[in-house]
Amino acid sequence: MATWVYPPLPEKRLEQEADSALERELEWLLRSLQDSLASLREGLLECAELLAPKEPGSTLVLSSMRSESVKGFVTRVGTKIVKGDIQLRLSSLSSRAGPTTRLCMSSSPSAPELVLSQLVSVRDSVNQCLDIVDVSTWTGDPLDARFIYSQIHLLGETIAEGRQMLKGDSDAVRGKWWETSASDDLFDPPLPPNLSFHLSIADSALVLYLRTLESSTPTHTPTAFASDISLTGFNIRDRLFGTRQPAHDEVGDVFSWKGDDVKVREKVRVESQDPSLMAVMAKLTALHHEVVRCKTHLKALMGNDEDSET
Repeated sequence: MATWVYPPLPEKRLEQEADSALERELEWLLRSLQDSLASLREGLLECAELLAPKEPGSTLVLSSMRSESVKGFVTRVGTKIVKGDIQLRLSSLSSRAGPTTRLCMSSSPSAPELVLSQLVSVRDSVNQCLDIVDVSTWTGDPLDARFIYSQIHLLGETIAEGRQMLKGDSDAVRGKWWETSASDDLFDPPLPPNLSFHLSIADSALVLYLRTLESSTPTHTPTAFASDISLTGFNIRDRLFGTRQPAHDEVGDVFSWKGDDVKVREKVRVESQDPSLMAVMAKLTALHHEVVRCKTHLKALMGNDEDSET
């Protein structure tokens, strides 16, 4: 079928009609985006509900899979760990008192709180997203394309920040363990002085890192019969059995811990999947996809070639 019209319209008139049609389509999209914003608000409220501090909370098992190194649990309520009881069987913590060490969170009202900073950031991001949606709905002109585009752009960035905190794939997100480990008086009895207890979030799971530490300052003078020096440049054990693999990925690294330079002697990682956090991650991912879709459609009708607030 032919697509031309008769009588043919002047070129200037065709451009005017095309611009008019584009304006009407843009207006229709802006009106429909109000329904999309309402749907996004419902999803964000569901995320806020999952992150809210509700009793009895989530009890998560923290136990090593193929050893008896770590056996126990913690209870999360909102962004805080409110209860925990963990038994450790680490060779570097063994003493005359026994081969196991018990870590039990103190129930004293004066004990400090164990707050998961990543979850605080996720909660704040969700609240900021709700504010952005409310501003987009009730403040400003809902038919102002530039205003709505800037709000949707900001909404997408804020949701992405929340997802990044739940993913926790860098030290910048998780926090440096030597600076953010749990304080000794959080437990009753207090933690051993050479033990670091660090909780973080990774891939929507609660991850516990336990590290036993030793000072990096030499306490003796190496001799020819010591195990930490070789006068010939090789080690008989390495020649017989091959080079030993490092016990963990921080062997040889030096960290500043409580005013002293230390090395990590033993390191254990245990994780526990948190169903509530997994649900939050899934919802934020779906919401982010919807925001990207809305933004792409709006940008196309506005004629924006670059991903910026113009």
